[in-house]
Amino acid sequence: MLDQVKEESSTELVEQVLSDFVAIRFFTEQLCELLKPEDYNLQAIAETSPAKWHLAHTSWFFETFILKKFDSDFSPFNERYEYLFNSYYNAIGEQFPRPQRGLLSRPSVEEIYEYRKHVTEQVKDFVKSLAQAQDKRLNEVLSLIVLGNNHEQQHQELLLTDLKYNLFQNPLLPAYRTSDQLVAQNEQVLPIEWIRFDEELVSVGTDINNEPVTQTDFAYDNETPQHKFYRHQFSAANRLTTNGEYLEFIEQGGYQDSQYWLSDGWDTVREHQWLAPLYWFKKNDDWFVYTLDGVKPLNLNEPVAHVSYYEADAFARWSEARLLTEQEWESIAGEPQLDSNSFNLVDNELLHPVAATGNSGLQQLFGDVWEWTSSSYSAYPRFKPASGAVGEYNGKFMCNQYVLRGGSCVTSRNHIRKTYRNFFYPEARWQFSGIRLARDL
Repeated sequence: MLDQVKEESSTELVEQVLSDFVAIRFFTEQLCELLKPEDYNLQAIAETSPAKWHLAHTSWFFETFILKKFDSDFSPFNERYEYLFNSYYNAIGEQFPRPQRGLLSRPSVEEIYEYRKHVTEQVKDFVKSLAQAQDKRLNEVLSLIVLGNNHEQQHQELLLTDLKYNLFQNPLLPAYRTSDQLVAQNEQVLPIEWIRFDEELVSVGTDINNEPVTQTDFAYDNETPQHKFYRHQFSAANRLTTNGEYLEFIEQGGYQDSQYWLSDGWDTVREHQWLAPLYWFKKNDDWFVYTLDGVKPLNLNEPVAHVSYYEADAFARWSEARLLTEQEWESIAGEPQLDSNSFNLVDNELLHPVAATGNSGLQQLFGDVWEWTSSSYSAYPRFKPASGAVGEYNGKFMCNQYVLRGGSCVTSRNHIRKTYRNFFYPEARWQFSGIRLARDL
């Protein structure tokens, strides 16, 4: 009887993991349905990648870490793809230079879709064969598929944010899509409320070990291990900083006054001649913003987005406040309800931050924009990266970057959680990154 229960449980797990795998693979391709052939190879800066490269790299991940490693009958779709679509895994081998990904006119878009279909079918068939044979490697393979699913969801975000930046370089300011999903919001903005939190010993991180898990149980190695953190008294803003509030900072000379800026930030502002967040521009004394739906008048009630850590920090100083630490953020966040539409995530199909509409309490903790924290991206106490090449996924980037929390309007609902640690360099602006203020008590 016990063996039968185990077998049924294993069958259910296999079906769930493969169902998520197929759905996530499909969604990546769905995001590309509106693209023209000319759009697939756009790469304006080294930090962005072409849509075609994202499509290929996410397939390369499954081919490399599952099929090549475990399937004795493995034969590469194209042996040169290992070099072309390896991102940064030195343990795998050399990589095609990141700034030159937009030069890869070949393989064609059609060939990449054939590659995706091939990898998807090969993974499904291989997992089913392992399950049928009750192969002891099944759990490890399932865990790697869940990792690959989450990796692909990260690239879905990057695909949209990269497309937005790349399309914005065109003087025609073409839209990724034409949609009436994002309606004008004229309601009164929710007033700022400072919510107090007392000193407390809190738990941060998770001990999920990923062997094996489903999509909703997953955590990256950089979220481990769970540990204690002593939190001092503080207060947090009930909602995200709005465009209107950030516009006051601009109009009062925030970008011209060095007293609010970190030294590196001030140098960056002057070097790049920043005067406003990315995608803002003025026309006939009116402010506009470029969105994935094209150019829109700046909505003062919406959360400010596409600001760097330097800008977030400078605005906080100007506001006589500060940014939350990542431990503070996690300790007040709670878990998002995956069946709730109260958070503006990619599933809502808005693809743009929206104004806070709640009545009281903390709003917008998940979705809309990733919230910059004041925490440097570093290892938790007793952190150990995953073994093998996948250990390069997070650990080796723990230097010179800052942590962001909460997800954005292009994050999938079943991808975000309160322990999730995103990280970017302090000058990065092309992501949907924004601000929540905090104050010491």
